[in-house]
Amino acid sequence: MYYPKFIKPNETIGISAPSKGAGLKLDEYKRSIKRLSKIFKIKETSSVRNSDYRSALASIRAQELESLFTDDEVSMVFCASGGDFLYEILPYIDWNLISWHPKWYVGYSDPTSILYILTTKYDIASIYGMNGSSFDIDHEYVDRCLEIMQGHLKTQKSYEMYQSQKNFQEDKLIFDQKVPWIHEHKIDTFGRCIGGCLEVIKNLIGTQYDATASFIEKYKEDGFIWYFDNYGMSAEDTYLTLLQMKYANYFKYAKAVLFGRTCFESSHTGMSYQDALKLALEDIPYVLNCDIGHTSPRMMMINGAIMKLQVEDGKGKIDFECR
Repeated sequence: MYYPKFIKPNETIGISAPSKGAGLKLDEYKRSIKRLSKIFKIKETSSVRNSDYRSALASIRAQELESLFTDDEVSMVFCASGGDFLYEILPYIDWNLISWHPKWYVGYSDPTSILYILTTKYDIASIYGMNGSSFDIDHEYVDRCLEIMQGHLKTQKSYEMYQSQKNFQEDKLIFDQKVPWIHEHKIDTFGRCIGGCLEVIKNLIGTQYDATASFIEKYKEDGFIWYFDNYGMSAEDTYLTLLQMKYANYFKYAKAVLFGRTCFESSHTGMSYQDALKLALEDIPYVLNCDIGHTSPRMMMINGAIMKLQVEDGKGKIDFECR
């Protein structure tokens, strides 16, 4: 596994918009950039602030992404925002070009496509948890994310309160629900970390971009801790997707599965998300309601790194080691 150099103060973050443009929530993006600019230099590609669900044509989005990896001034690359259509640009990306200029790529939600492919197919570690527009919030989890970006891999512990679904789209961050990590047994294990947004990974299964089989065989001695961020898949779709992954041997060497909070929960049969995990994963330890994904606060996950996981009495903590 190749670990790019972590960014240092006064070095440059490059931001492109391979999915939607940050102009759809421009004030939020401006506040985020203002905070990042206190520590780092910022370099944006031309489509970043566009107000569209596709920031540009697929080929242009791919070119702008590549330009940041090949730019010697840029130390770390961010996705400006999430979205729905990053999947379109995959055929236009020169993956060899990016792998010849390895840098940390950071994003969450729709950017999972790039993060997951970089790590599983090209053996380059990547970071899931924040987009370029995510730093407008004054909270300790944002401070922790800034530390991890700079290589200070401190312990991340589960939080006390989180922002529930009913307040997800409010401009003001409201922590209105307690955070119990839901699990059946005490967990104390380690394994190579891999995962991302469940809806996005589902679309990669069986495609030319899916190198999961060779990836898990290469690192089978370490075992794996999978994590999933579910934006809005129903409990039934979650169950069937996990079964699909299981049938594709994704969980062959899994030691545990972490499942974040679903933003928009639904079920048409009465199935719960805990039912979905328990039925699909069987004897693999799982944890539900983790601080991973779209709701705040959230942790930074390092795809490809060794994660040490400890879960007990509804609390969890993780540590990462880049080896």
